[in-house]
Amino acid sequence: MWKRSLAVAASFVGIVVGAGFASGMEALQYFVAYGTNGFYGVILASVTMLFAATAFMTFGSYFLAREHNEVFYNVTSKPAAFIMDWSAVACMFSVGFVMFAGAGSNLRQSFGWPIWVGAVAMLALMLIVGRFDVDKVSSVIGWATPLLVVFVLIGSIYSFTQVDVSWSEVGSYAQQEVSRADGTPYWWLGALNHTGLNALCGVSMALVMAGDEFDTKSTRLGGILGGVIYAVMLALLVASLLIQVESVNGNDMPLLAVIDNVDPVLGFIMTWVIFLMVFNTCLGMFYALAKRLTRKKPERFYPVYAIACIVGFGLSFAGFQPLVSSLYPILGYLGLFVMAVMTVTYLRHRSELKDEGERRADAVEAGDGKEVDDLASESNLEEDEFKEALEEEIESSEDDNGRRSLNDLL
Repeated sequence: MWKRSLAVAASFVGIVVGAGFASGMEALQYFVAYGTNGFYGVILASVTMLFAATAFMTFGSYFLAREHNEVFYNVTSKPAAFIMDWSAVACMFSVGFVMFAGAGSNLRQSFGWPIWVGAVAMLALMLIVGRFDVDKVSSVIGWATPLLVVFVLIGSIYSFTQVDVSWSEVGSYAQQEVSRADGTPYWWLGALNHTGLNALCGVSMALVMAGDEFDTKSTRLGGILGGVIYAVMLALLVASLLIQVESVNGNDMPLLAVIDNVDPVLGFIMTWVIFLMVFNTCLGMFYALAKRLTRKKPERFYPVYAIACIVGFGLSFAGFQPLVSSLYPILGYLGLFVMAVMTVTYLRHRSELKDEGERRADAVEAGDGKEVDDLASESNLEEDEFKEALEEEIESSEDDNGRRSLNDLL
């Protein structure tokens, strides 16, 4: 169970720790801008993300979800589910076009290139890759996330051991000089808004990823572990940026500035790690958006995908910092609504969810026979669906290649 839970946790972290985390801009505006009070924000964000991650992963597995609406319309009223659905769609497009701006800012900060160079390069990649097998592309660039974890550790170790600062001085500087995200005047509001943003960005993929897991108990534990890992990474990132806030403030990519301070060669590598993270996030957002909008007419996927990318490219020239500061808070509040609905429903039905988890664990242990028939009749799933999922679970435990691809998930 622990092995599977750790795999689920790693997958969840890979979803929520995207390009925004890699740039460091979100952490700067949502946490560092409040000085040392930002650490209270980290604690609040960690606790709320822990609950959200647990709810998302548990519900995804509970309903064996293949798309987010299978969960949304089962946990709340139709009007609320409608809002949640279109909030997720808005997030896909909004975060997607912000990534074009991020690509331009990243290469400008490292090489001094005009901002349109990175944006055009990203658009070309997006239009080309949209024609290919997205699963293969995602598997190739998937290593960027663990590499990002390594760079966050490098930056934090360097900041803690090589930079001598007064916490009161850097805290005061951050409060006075660092711009906060619009509509978040207090540290607790910034923390909640940031968590809502990340939750909204990750909810669709988290639900369908968990929907590939029959074992609800392991998936729930994976959600908890994923929340803990996210909390540790966020704390290290915020601490690193606050310690070096005077040198990184004003950069579009604050974390890149931290790594540049460690070593220029590492900074060069980090530039391309960020670019890959931006590309991965951009691809995931626009691919999922086009899949969602062409659900009933899949033959229109690529035209819709290409149009969305081109429109997003045009909107990106508003600039990376202004977009993060003004657009992300709106998405954050929508995300808080999604989190609140999912978490409250989870807490109200914990006993039912726990019972179903025990039921499925017993079924896996039994394998087949009358006991499985009895368990299937008590499940929230249809009996045939329960038995089919159980069979796949047993087969996949013997053969790890039994998982669905990214294309299937989307």
